[in-house]
Amino acid sequence: MTRLKTRAQHASIGKPASVRPAQTRVRGALAAALAIALAPSLAHATEWRVGVELPLTGALAQAGTEMYRGIQVAADIYNRRHPQDKITLVAVDDESNPAKAVAAVEQLASQHVVAIAGAANSNCAGPASEAASKAGLVYVTSGGTSDDMVTRGLKNFFRVSNTPGYTKGMVGLFNTLGVKSVAIVYSTKDATSDLARQLDTALKAQGVKTFPHAYDPSISDFKPLINKIKLQDKPDAMAMLGYENDYVGILRASRVLKPDLKAIAAPWAFASPKMAQSFPDLVPNVYGATVLSSPADYRSADQRDFSDTYQRLFKTSSNYQSQTSFVYAQLLFDAIASAQKAGTLDKGGLADTLRATRRDDTFLGKVAFDARGDNANYVAHMGQFAHDGKLALVWPANYATAKPVYPGVPW
Repeated sequence: MTRLKTRAQHASIGKPASVRPAQTRVRGALAAALAIALAPSLAHATEWRVGVELPLTGALAQAGTEMYRGIQVAADIYNRRHPQDKITLVAVDDESNPAKAVAAVEQLASQHVVAIAGAANSNCAGPASEAASKAGLVYVTSGGTSDDMVTRGLKNFFRVSNTPGYTKGMVGLFNTLGVKSVAIVYSTKDATSDLARQLDTALKAQGVKTFPHAYDPSISDFKPLINKIKLQDKPDAMAMLGYENDYVGILRASRVLKPDLKAIAAPWAFASPKMAQSFPDLVPNVYGATVLSSPADYRSADQRDFSDTYQRLFKTSSNYQSQTSFVYAQLLFDAIASAQKAGTLDKGGLADTLRATRRDDTFLGKVAFDARGDNANYVAHMGQFAHDGKLALVWPANYATAKPVYPGVPW
């Protein structure tokens, strides 16, 4: 067989194509057909680099890590569902430092990313998104919740969650519980101050008596503040507006002093499996903003795919931060692909594509961005921890997996 093939090759040397052996011509035709068949898929095999600017170390490392995990899950699912394309994540740690957040964005811009996902809080999201705007890059977040984020006229800024949505969630919960008075304990940082003002106004409009108490972010002993609430305010409920370390300090002081409360609730950065694992004596019966129950109840194929992928990648359960960042990362990746298909991705068309996005089926419910890049549909879902660390959705009713335990506090 080898001898015959060699003779055929030698026989064709120097001869015109018309007299070459049929076998050679067939091989050539097959090769050409294969090249034509592969050409379209090769032409559309595209890699998009997406920047991630989050605190992976520092005070908000837990939140930043969870947000990054949600983005990683979205990339994993996108790449599996679209094998002809590839999302590659390029992450830079901003350490919860505004100056380092700006430097991270500038570093990512120099690495030719098509968009940036960040940050964990408004203090970093503000300057980082301005730096992204100067670089002509879309910036998407679930951490820049302060009202001033969407009053700067930035055309490339988008967020899926906001302060009005957290206010609606907490007011809705307190109304459902029948709470008549609330002590609002809040950090003087931008996002928490905004939420405190809006929550105070909304509760008063419902006829609920409020007792606002601001605290400095550097505070380490909350007992004097909790003692004042116990002896002077005597409210039905307490709203904690802060971050992980604040919640731990407030709940520890409350557990010692035992004010006569019927409910305790927090917005972001509280309702997570890690919080339940780390502080099992502090979380029972406390409410917090969430997206899915924990363990997830798998109400959709997307929920199951998300939860299974998260478990495969990280060997643990997700929380609301990873779930929320998963939502906006999915929207971002789909918009990148749509802008590429329309031929506008390299012409600044990604922002327009995101602004035209309308999705009714995300974990957050309906998502649509207005002219300011805000998702006006956002309403925080509220969950409640059980004594075994499980988290049930209790508000709103159409998402609830259990009824709230009221009155209910950790002690």
